[in-house]
Amino acid sequence: HVQLVESGGGSVQAGGSLRLSCAVSGYTNIGWPYCMGWFRQAPGKAREGVAGIGTNGVAAAADSVKGRFTISRDSAKTTLFLEMNSLKPDDTAMYYCATGVYCANVLSPSEYDTWGQGTQVTVSS
Repeated sequence: HVQLVESGGGSVQAGGSLRLSCAVSGYTNIGWPYCMGWFRQAPGKAREGVAGIGTNGVAAAADSVKGRFTISRDSAKTTLFLEMNSLKPDDTAMYYCATGVYCANVLSPSEYDTWGQGTQVTVSS
């Protein structure tokens, strides 16, 4: 079965950087998954899309992270990355990677059907 395992979270000071990774395994259909994304959820808040890569390979990012976060993946779609720079305290959250067969909106959690367990990112001021 499909498994997603995130790593790379931690505690940093504002202005610092982190690189998250997500190991993807278990897909047997050629070309799947078609969409891959990063999401985050802070205590008491809804899960929100951070960045995603869609069916056509085009990436999208939330306005709050544009210019600071970069999403990428390897050509085999076995690893998804999130490079996070200029981190702010508001970026503090549990970060999840997710995959889906088809996503019309790569930043919408409802488009994804498989989720990792999450990795915590804490940014102190």
